[in-house]
Amino acid sequence: MDEKERKVSNSMIRDISLFAITWPIFIESGLQMFMRITDTFMLSRVSDEAVAAVGVANQIIQIAMLIFNFAAIGSAVVVSQYLGARKVGELGRLAASSISVNFLFGAVISVLVVSLSGPLLNVFGLDDSLFRLARSYLYIAGGTLFIQAILTALAAIIQSYGYTRQTMMVTIGMNVLNIIGNCMFIYGLFGFPKLGVTGVAISTAVSQCIGLIINFILLRKVSGVPILWRYFVRWQKDLVRKVLRIGIPSSAVTLSYSASQFVILAFIATLGAQMMTTKVYTQNIMFIVMILAASLGRGVQIIVGRRIGAGEKELAYREVFVNLRRSLLITLAGVCILVLVRVPLLELFTNDPTIISLGAALLLLSFLLEPGRNFNIILEKSLQAAGDARFPMIVSVAITWLFSLPLTYFLGIHMGYGLVGMWSAFIVDEWLRGLILFVRWRSRAWESKSLVQRSDKREAAM
Repeated sequence: MDEKERKVSNSMIRDISLFAITWPIFIESGLQMFMRITDTFMLSRVSDEAVAAVGVANQIIQIAMLIFNFAAIGSAVVVSQYLGARKVGELGRLAASSISVNFLFGAVISVLVVSLSGPLLNVFGLDDSLFRLARSYLYIAGGTLFIQAILTALAAIIQSYGYTRQTMMVTIGMNVLNIIGNCMFIYGLFGFPKLGVTGVAISTAVSQCIGLIINFILLRKVSGVPILWRYFVRWQKDLVRKVLRIGIPSSAVTLSYSASQFVILAFIATLGAQMMTTKVYTQNIMFIVMILAASLGRGVQIIVGRRIGAGEKELAYREVFVNLRRSLLITLAGVCILVLVRVPLLELFTNDPTIISLGAALLLLSFLLEPGRNFNIILEKSLQAAGDARFPMIVSVAITWLFSLPLTYFLGIHMGYGLVGMWSAFIVDEWLRGLILFVRWRSRAWESKSLVQRSDKREAAM
């Protein structure tokens, strides 16, 4: 590494604490959810049919987004390790290759969602008026999925540099633009035509385009290395393989979890509308703690990836346990706050005493469930950051489908314990997976999975 590269490298790689890197990710994740909530709230002033149509279409959009998320996850881990190894010269090619891969998959998915919009929406059995509204939304929101694909990859790469506050600010700006756009296209502000559902889709797409441009500028600024246009076309196969090696197994975990949630919803549906409503309200209240666990996991992943790339495996090993304790305490604190006000929070949603009573009981079980979820996520993200992504995938998929789902049905449906039985199965699932991953981390088998070869590290130290 020459003197110029060393100066650029030192300016890019900063010491980062778990709290400093996590809180912007937490706020950003909440704001991404807030954007969808805002669309729903503002459309509710138009009609319930408009809300239902967008809700159904977004189910398809969210599943599609999970598919192309793999390149973002993989590139974030690879960038973290390369930053730790101070392999500055490869970062421009790596970023460009990752963005191009996500664009390609995003474009393919955009075409598929638009061309198959009819059959996809027919699955939900919509009446004609809802079908037309949902399809008009899906034509625009689905057709611009490639923008979200690029945006996802860009944000993940920028966060890997430690610039999480910057991506948070971009997301805040996108929310503001989305609200202004909704006001223009839903309510006819400034004389714009009232387009309803179509206007919401346009507003979302425009705000994402602007966020994409800003993130591109931000990436060039924070990376400190040139990202040439030819890098986006001429991929470096070795780098792409490393991204896919982490991204595909990591995304398989998310897809498996999402699919299992559909099955669980089917289980709950057999218990009646009241139980389904209780489940929705309870999880909505605990969603902030769930986002917190995911954000802490992402922060630990960035830190561990840096350590592994720098060859500091002993430090990475110990740091995971330190951050694990910290994150469990933070999660418990969040659960405590929500549990203390659980009844007033449930009363914001409903006056049904049965729902409030059962929901309050489920929220008390969060003292066991959410720390288990946090325990599992931190170790899963740490193993992925070390390059050991296949093992968490195998554990997650196997336990979910061979053990947890059968247990959920057995306790909730067969034994008749309902939602309390199902929540108990969720607790067992999270802690069992977490304990297996804990044993894996303690075994240090992940030490041989680094994406940065030893020869690469020697070169970086020169």
